[in-house]
Amino acid sequence: MKIAIVTDSTSYLPKNIVDKYHITVVPIEVVFDTKTYREDIDITTSQFYELLQNSPELPSTAQPSVGEMMNLYRSLAKEGYDTVISIHLASTISGFVNNLKAAADTIEDINVVVYDSWITVRLMGYMVQEAARMAQENIDLKAIMERLNTLRDSIGESFVVNDLKNLVKGGRLSNTSAVIGTMLNIKPLLEFDDESHKIVAYDKVRSLKKAKSKAEDKLNQAIEDSEYPLRLLVIDADDPESGDEWAKQLKEEHPSLTVDRSYFGPVIGAHLGKDALAIAWIRDFDKS
Repeated sequence: MKIAIVTDSTSYLPKNIVDKYHITVVPIEVVFDTKTYREDIDITTSQFYELLQNSPELPSTAQPSVGEMMNLYRSLAKEGYDTVISIHLASTISGFVNNLKAAADTIEDINVVVYDSWITVRLMGYMVQEAARMAQENIDLKAIMERLNTLRDSIGESFVVNDLKNLVKGGRLSNTSAVIGTMLNIKPLLEFDDESHKIVAYDKVRSLKKAKSKAEDKLNQAIEDSEYPLRLLVIDADDPESGDEWAKQLKEEHPSLTVDRSYFGPVIGAHLGKDALAIAWIRDFDKS
């Protein structure tokens, strides 16, 4: 069995990982007015946030067409792959993965397994990376899928967002009423709900310092409850200094754990806005 791994650009995987494991990354588009940019191809993250600051209109996003994806899968079949694991951002924030699932059965020359990560950003990227490593080591499909499920079930996160306009406008925040009053400088804390996998507000405070403290409480509880080592991740939206500072603090507080850094690129930044911060965690796939 020869397995190909496909994902979308919101996995925010470093190029060295993509190249090492031969991962196919499909760009999602971000749209300002009438101009469309393919994430990480036509626009960099820094260019995106500069546009975001100066644009009178909020950007939107556009998923690749199903036809484009079917052609990609067929091209992988021609390269000698018999199976594709296609791992994508949560179905609760994009219809992309469900559209792919509906079309996958129409492909006759390759087995396409479409996987809903229930998440996005580098957390999804970790799952993609681990699946690609296993595929490269010729581990069978069943074992890879079991590993993906194990990693997916271990994920937790806490987002601190400064501007909810686009999340609300796009219908991606399921309990909007929970954060009424953001104009009073309230900092909402968001997460992907464990049951619905939708983005929900689980708390709100009046300062960034308190928001980060609440997020750390959630993380510390996860570490205490976990039966395996966690890998920590700090993510920023065009605020690398704050992200680096938070990551340094967490590493000092949890010296035995790996603490990684990542970013919200154009597509996710279009929904979260500038200066969002997040901490997240997942089962450390290098240790267990």
